Amino acid sequence: MKKSRPRKSKKQLSKKIGMAPGSLVYVGSMDANAAQLAKPIVSVMIYDAAELTEQILSAEALANFKLTDYSKAGKKVWLNVHGVHDAALIKQIGDLFHLHPLVQEDILNTEQRPKVDEFDDYVFLETRCFRYDQAAMTMDSEQVSFVLGRDYLLTFQERATGNFEPVRTRMRVSRAHIRELGVDYLAYALLDSVVDKYFSVLEAVGDASEALEEVLLHKPTNTELHAIHQLKHVSIELRRAVWPLREVINTLSRNENDFFKPTTMPYLRDVYDHTVSFIESLESIRDALSGMMDIYMASVSQRVNLEVRALTVVAMLFMPATLIAGIFGMNFHEMPWLADKDGFWWAMGLMLSIALVMLTIFWRRQWLTSQS
Repeated sequence: MKKSRPRKSKKQLSKKIGMAPGSLVYVGSMDANAAQLAKPIVSVMIYDAAELTEQILSAEALANFKLTDYSKAGKKVWLNVHGVHDAALIKQIGDLFHLHPLVQEDILNTEQRPKVDEFDDYVFLETRCFRYDQAAMTMDSEQVSFVLGRDYLLTFQERATGNFEPVRTRMRVSRAHIRELGVDYLAYALLDSVVDKYFSVLEAVGDASEALEEVLLHKPTNTELHAIHQLKHVSIELRRAVWPLREVINTLSRNENDFFKPTTMPYLRDVYDHTVSFIESLESIRDALSGMMDIYMASVSQRVNLEVRALTVVAMLFMPATLIAGIFGMNFHEMPWLADKDGFWWAMGLMLSIALVMLTIFWRRQWLTSQS
């Protein structure tokens, strides 16, 4: 079934024209998914090796939240926000954790490329999560922002997609190893889950391209051409996100401000290796898709050549008959077979004989089969 590429949702980029740097304006997709998040959800996990407290923060609880109360007790804090379209909420959290206005602005701008900025007290990074629709061969994405401090981690997601749920499940286990480590390891675990999601999307795209290649080798149609364009669009979106992400992780691996402990660095370098492997696999798929386009064009050209050849054979079969009919149609009183009572049949027999001889020659040269 032919699927059309969905129309892109309207962006609010024009709202920021002429505004001062650090102006808090939401820039993102004003679609049905955003409408479902009319009220952002703020959740927090406060934990150490022995204890874990998890709750949804109301507006009042967030206003009274004090990070120092937990830092003094040796607790670690993971605060997550589902829905970044509320500028007032982002400003409230930014003021609570002393985030730079430009960081708050970047969180609200969901069209950012993956990036990393290091400050004295925290490091800020952004990346994207993807969701692939195998039936429609389309993909949508959401921006995920991280703010890693010395004893806290902030994450901002456009909507509740469940991407971080496996990490939450690990943390809820009593005496979990992840709770014994710092928030830097938690940031690694979340970043690793994002990259792992990339591989699931890549696998689905690879399976779709292999199935498409099998169809192209038989009888391609416009449906396959549309599918090739869909997959190329998906591969471009993936490449646009992962290439800068590789540089982001490489910057984090240098660890110039010691936000990551030495025990976490090997894991972070492993994520970097995963991004390099992903890019190599993605380039292979992109090359395969380009080859599929060449196969499609060659197949269409071959089909047109066969049709033109069939028309040429038919025209050549009738050319001798046309010549003979033209000769006997000349206005002469004395011509062979003109006065013969069987002259018409002799002429028709001559036409048919020449056509049969030519048809035999075409057949022996395999001009009448599609395999030639």
